[in-house]
Amino acid sequence: MSRLKLGILGSGYLGGIIADAWKNGYLDEYELVGIAGRSEEKTKSLAEKTGCRPCADVDELLALKPDYIAEAASVAAVKGMAVKALCAGTSIIVLSIGAFADADFYEEVKRTALEHGTKVHIASGAVGGFDVLRTVSLMGDAVSGIETRKGPKSLKNTPLFEDHLMTDTEGTEVFAGNAKEAIALLPTKVNVAVAASLATTGPEHTKVNIHSIPGFVGDDHKITAEIKGVKAVVDIYSDTSAIAGWSVVAVLRNLVSPIVF
Repeated sequence: MSRLKLGILGSGYLGGIIADAWKNGYLDEYELVGIAGRSEEKTKSLAEKTGCRPCADVDELLALKPDYIAEAASVAAVKGMAVKALCAGTSIIVLSIGAFADADFYEEVKRTALEHGTKVHIASGAVGGFDVLRTVSLMGDAVSGIETRKGPKSLKNTPLFEDHLMTDTEGTEVFAGNAKEAIALLPTKVNVAVAASLATTGPEHTKVNIHSIPGFVGDDHKITAEIKGVKAVVDIYSDTSAIAGWSVVAVLRNLVSPIVF
């Protein structure tokens, strides 16, 4: 049986996790054909390590006719790649889910995938439980929300950071709004909020609260979907972004597994 062709968009830390997983035998059903990334040096290094082609851009990657592109780059990269890939017959696995907070873009991507018989697979990133969250939301008019706890250092260089957070002795709520507003302020920090909102009630209807916690290391995300008589809570803590890269590997394994989780 011939292997599926796989391309990776993103040659940084998370793209490296996916490439290493392939090299170490976690994705034997795939042939890694190419890697594209912003850094020419990192892209060449990772391609040499895995024996695939370094690509200057998405067009060069798509020219290799991959069955799937695994994205581990950025919101901007998804917006520049998704429609083009889907039109070319390539399905995509998306990690930078914040791109879909843009409702018009999200609808365009869905429409394009339908028209071309391709798929968009949303990786769980740093969270999970999308199955039960979606199930509860289908059962009735759900109320959904996500509460995130972060250390103050992780908020530096964002609009939410204030100097006093570094010396506070108690937790401070630094954001209260919806998922769409959160991703607009923190495009690289709250992909989790958009992922949870897409699985539940949508970016404009999923409440988001972010707290700065003194001395806290990592991120803790508590996602809730609730209707009368049923409440689902998914609470995941991680002090490393590696879980996001491995979530893409999990999607790729699921796509070819005879047992689907």
